[in-house]
Amino acid sequence: MANVDLIQEMRGAVSLAIDCADQDLRKNINQELHQHPEIAYQEVFAHDTITQFLQDRGFTAKRSTYDLATSFEAEIGTSGRLVVICVEYDALPQIGHACGHNLIATSSIAAFLGAAEALKKSGAAGRLRILGTPAEEGGGGKVKLIDAGAFKDDIAAAIMAHPMPSHQISGSNAPHIYDGLAGLKMIASHKFRTEFRGKTAHAAGEPWNGVNALDAAVAAYSSVGLLRQQIQPDERVHAVIEVGGTVPNVITDYTRMNWNVRSPTIAGADKLLARVKACIEGSATATGCELSYIVAPTYANLTANQALCEVYADEMGRIGDKILLRNENPITASTDMGNVSHIIPSFHGAFAIPAPPNTSLHNPGFTAAASTDEAHEKALRCAKGMAMLAVRVLLDEDLASKAGNDFQHNHEW
Repeated sequence: MANVDLIQEMRGAVSLAIDCADQDLRKNINQELHQHPEIAYQEVFAHDTITQFLQDRGFTAKRSTYDLATSFEAEIGTSGRLVVICVEYDALPQIGHACGHNLIATSSIAAFLGAAEALKKSGAAGRLRILGTPAEEGGGGKVKLIDAGAFKDDIAAAIMAHPMPSHQISGSNAPHIYDGLAGLKMIASHKFRTEFRGKTAHAAGEPWNGVNALDAAVAAYSSVGLLRQQIQPDERVHAVIEVGGTVPNVITDYTRMNWNVRSPTIAGADKLLARVKACIEGSATATGCELSYIVAPTYANLTANQALCEVYADEMGRIGDKILLRNENPITASTDMGNVSHIIPSFHGAFAIPAPPNTSLHNPGFTAAASTDEAHEKALRCAKGMAMLAVRVLLDEDLASKAGNDFQHNHEW
């Protein structure tokens, strides 16, 4: 059990460090990233901005780590338990930071600054690492980082949090009163593209000599639309036609589609994927097209660690925020942090930011909400809770042990 007086002293150190960095974080991280949105694996501005920010504060920031050009890493401490704080900073095509990753970067960097200062003041053993994780929006950056060894060390906890509209965080008995969520759970997702290849021909003069790849794409889209009636309420299948042809008087010889197949667990997603592929392959057969798959990293369902969630909720309560401990039913969205949660004890919370009614993530209205002063303030409040969660894992053997035990035995909490 960590010394109570020491923990209280650490709370003061965390709060002071984050408060002192407030305006720099607002101007040089939050707003800069929001004004320069970059899609998966193209986050060059974000990578350079964040690493320079860390270097300016005395940290040694390693750039382009783990064979990913836009990943980075910085660490303090040489012995003791290791906690990793994950940073996201990619945006969505056309609608920018409609998932609020500028706020994720802000809160994670602030948590790192606060926890680093507290650990330094404590004089205790412990290692704290900040890890840049690109391409969460469909690119599977954390999956590639796992494969490259970024999480191979004996890590006591991985920590991050995501902004959400305040009206979407509510409990069953007390709606709309929570400032955040500790145990955010999400579902698994298979991500892939399909390519249909046919044969071009004049659409008016000799259409019978063509093999229409657009027909294959439309048939696949329609078949899966019919399948949706027979899937579970918490399962999702969605697709877009990325390449659909050129002009109407030429039979389309190539189309490409982008798919997500989601279910609460990987096992469920595997079963649903087989049904979806049957629709796709049937469409290729019916039209005479060749079919190929381009597979992206699969996102595992995000699990919640009870010990880490309870400590975060406790720390947020001490600064006046009411936190919903967990969502009983997973949100029907997916994240590559789910893959991390299956290999090490992980915390992925959510903090509520003001947003207009009927505005959700991946909506231009949320892009605007993610740039407000109120959202920035919420991100920093969350950062204080995450920083103290990191500190307590580093200083409290009992907590680290309990988090490890929960990870081993209670994935479905």
